[in-house]
Amino acid sequence: MKPYCGRQFTLDELQTLRHLIEANPSASRAQLSRQVCALLDWFKPNGELKDMTCRVAMLRMQADGLLTLPAAQRCAPRQPEYLATAATDPQSLLVRPVHELPPLHLRQVSGSAHSRLWNEYIARYHYLGYTPMAGSQSRYFVFAGEHRVALLSFGASAWKLAARERFIGWQEDERQRNLPLVVNNARFLILPWIQSKGLASKILAIIHRQLPNDWLARYGYRPVLLETFVETPRHRGTCYQAANWIKVGQTTGRGKKCPTSKPILPIKDIWLHPLHRNFRSILCR
Repeated sequence: MKPYCGRQFTLDELQTLRHLIEANPSASRAQLSRQVCALLDWFKPNGELKDMTCRVAMLRMQADGLLTLPAAQRCAPRQPEYLATAATDPQSLLVRPVHELPPLHLRQVSGSAHSRLWNEYIARYHYLGYTPMAGSQSRYFVFAGEHRVALLSFGASAWKLAARERFIGWQEDERQRNLPLVVNNARFLILPWIQSKGLASKILAIIHRQLPNDWLARYGYRPVLLETFVETPRHRGTCYQAANWIKVGQTTGRGKKCPTSKPILPIKDIWLHPLHRNFRSILCR
């Protein structure tokens, strides 16, 4: 069998899944995924069940004709809309180089109120808008003193990237096993009224130091490599270059489920930043 969501299922495990589904006809997909994780000892590094990942794996198995899941018990919730409110209205223009700003510090997003505010800023001002993040993640507000100047988010890395795999020297089994050690910088927004030379690269330098500790505290392990995508020619990736990120290649523009060999998405530059001096040996274990 081919791997699903980074796990190689055996034929015996597939049969276990089928028996579990048959024996629990009234169980929801969420309940089944939690039971499967418990049966197969499928846990996150922090000890939590990988039930969301398991659910995706079972849906893909169903698409491949390997098993039949019960019907979804409710429709997927609509993606929330974040209408602009006074809380995210533009502020006075700030034009000062980063060395003249008050000290920078990061605040992790915590609680529903801060989460809604972060989402509203991204929906209103980021060119990609707001999309929900699944799986492990960390979101930040960036402040200069008490002035909010930027927002960032980090989450699961891309499943496959040929240029990244070449840079690391990954074999397929190593990639599947160690992919959680790579974290993706999904959003980076300098608020439009903030015009501060050197600010973006300074923020990246701070996040390089803080993110591994925050990730360890929340998920029980430290990532060793960051990745991000820069859409050209919209952006040049200057701040990543200034913060010692490495451009390793470009995406193909096809996406992971593209039915054609022709690009259907914007082609983006791939930038990587090691968080550990021995990142290659760790990722290739």
